[in-house]
Amino acid sequence: MISLREGEIPVVEKRKPYALVAITKHGVAHARSYIEKFPYADLYYMKKFEQGDEDARQIQLFDGTVRLLLPALFQQYKGIICIISLGAVVRMIAPLLIDKMKDPGVLVVDDKGQYVISVLSGHIGGANALTHEFAKAIGAEPIVTTASDVQKTIPVDLFGAQFGWVWDSEEKLLPVSASVVNEEHVAIVQETGEKNWWMYERSIPANLKIYPSIIEAIRAKPHAILLITDRLIEAHEEVLIENGVIYRPKSIVLGIGCNRGTAMEEIEQVIDETLAELRLSKKSVKAVASINLKKDETGLLELTAKHNWPFATYTPEQLNEIPFPNPSETVFKYTGAYGVSEPAALRCANAKALLLEKRKSGNVTVSVARVNFEERGQ
Repeated sequence: MISLREGEIPVVEKRKPYALVAITKHGVAHARSYIEKFPYADLYYMKKFEQGDEDARQIQLFDGTVRLLLPALFQQYKGIICIISLGAVVRMIAPLLIDKMKDPGVLVVDDKGQYVISVLSGHIGGANALTHEFAKAIGAEPIVTTASDVQKTIPVDLFGAQFGWVWDSEEKLLPVSASVVNEEHVAIVQETGEKNWWMYERSIPANLKIYPSIIEAIRAKPHAILLITDRLIEAHEEVLIENGVIYRPKSIVLGIGCNRGTAMEEIEQVIDETLAELRLSKKSVKAVASINLKKDETGLLELTAKHNWPFATYTPEQLNEIPFPNPSETVFKYTGAYGVSEPAALRCANAKALLLEKRKSGNVTVSVARVNFEERGQ
């Protein structure tokens, strides 16, 4: 917990580029859901709203007035999103302002999550772009008052944020952003993930070129690349990230079955080994799926809380509706379903085929499916 005192700048643990701050009961409830929809922000809220899962979700609590927290956030973060009234934010940040070249972007979100307002450092600080992207992510209306602000291209550090995409590394965000803004040749290769990422009325700028494969993108010798994939890249593809950013869409569903009382550590070890073998990124895991008999399984609950993964469970009847490769009379005898990990993964991913059929390791059975974005209209 962060204790706030007059005259002292508190120590905060910065993990992500943006800070999200809430100080009311309703604001905290919204903020806890916002970080699932917009994964680029560290969440801070008052200790009196503690719910017990803050450590697992890497949420930081503070004790004292938020005014004393803001100086630390100003120093550490690229942007600050406040679920606080506009007038209060203006008064609190006024003493902290230096100049538009140095100040972070500041946004205000109303307590009901209807509006996102760009308050400070709209252009240079990126608040206007962040306003649009955060508003998309949470389903709110963006409010930008600078007359010259028009979104004309891809904001590299926020690309796909509305879908929960995350980037592998921030190392190349600035040079790739420069290539985009300077209208240099930027290749875009998408192997999976939501397809409707271009949401503006105008056509995609001519300097942004979409290629059907990595091989064709490499041949084109672009200045920079945006690669959207859930797989780990191979050695011959590393030329792409010399000036490129890899985005991880939420595209992998893990179907899990386990013996009662299996420790979280064992489940996670099996998952890590499986993803490594399949050459898939853990950052692309969208959800864990299982039978409803496991909805209170401690190891699974701890694992999904640790990684902030949704945990989907289905009744035996729902699982038996799904065609899958390896039905088992033994599993049916004990659960009422002819399988757990395979049909759970397929149902959650809305997929017809598995990337990995069920594999048992110790107390854990795992299957892997890729989300079917085509049938989801994405």
